[in-house]
Amino acid sequence: MNSVKDIVSILEEKKSSILLKDAKDLTDEKLVEQIKGSQNQLYFGVIYERYHKKVYQKCFSFVKSEDEAEDLTQEVFIKLYHKINGFEGRAKFSTWLFVFTYNFCVNYISRDKEKKVSSIADRIKNKEYKISSEESELDEDFFEIKLSKLEKALEMINPEEKAILMLKYHDNVSIKELQTLFGINESALKMRLKRARIRAVEAHNKIA
Repeated sequence: MNSVKDIVSILEEKKSSILLKDAKDLTDEKLVEQIKGSQNQLYFGVIYERYHKKVYQKCFSFVKSEDEAEDLTQEVFIKLYHKINGFEGRAKFSTWLFVFTYNFCVNYISRDKEKKVSSIADRIKNKEYKISSEESELDEDFFEIKLSKLEKALEMINPEEKAILMLKYHDNVSIKELQTLFGINESALKMRLKRARIRAVEAHNKIA
C-alpha cells in the first residue's frame, strides 16, 4: 500500500503533467502572463522548448562556434527569466525575444573587442546618417547579393548593423514593430536599414 507521501508525489506528478499539457497550448503572450503571475518554471520551460533552437541559431550567427553559441543560448535564457517582466506586449513576444537575443550577442561581441556599448536600440537611435547618391546605388546592389556571400559579408560589418538587417530580412520583423522596439520614427529606421544594407554591399564587394 502506498504511503501518504507516495500518493502526494503521484498527485503532484499528475498535476504537473496536466499543467504542462495545457501550457503547451497557450500562446507565447499567455505563457508570459502565467510566468509573471505565478513564477512557475514549468511555463518558462515551454518558452525554452519553443525557442531554444532559434535563439541558438541567432547566437551561432554571431560567434560561429557551436560550444560558444550553446553557452550564449543558456545565458540568454537565464537573463530572459529574470527580465521577462520587461515584455510589455507592444510587439509579438517572438520579435521581442529576437531583439533581446541580438542585444545580448552584440554586447557580448563588443565586450569581447573591449568596446563599451549599450543596446542595439540605443546605438541605432543615437546615430545620424546621410545617404549620398553613390551610396544609393550600393543600396540597390544589396538585393542582388547571393545568400552564401551575404552571410560572409554580414560577418564583416558592425554587429548592430548586422542585427538590424537580420531582424528585418531574416526574421521578417515589420517596420512598425522595429519602430516600436527601437523607439525611432519610420524615416529614421528606414535610413538605418539603408545604411546597414550599404555596409553589407561594401563588405561583399571586398570579398567578391
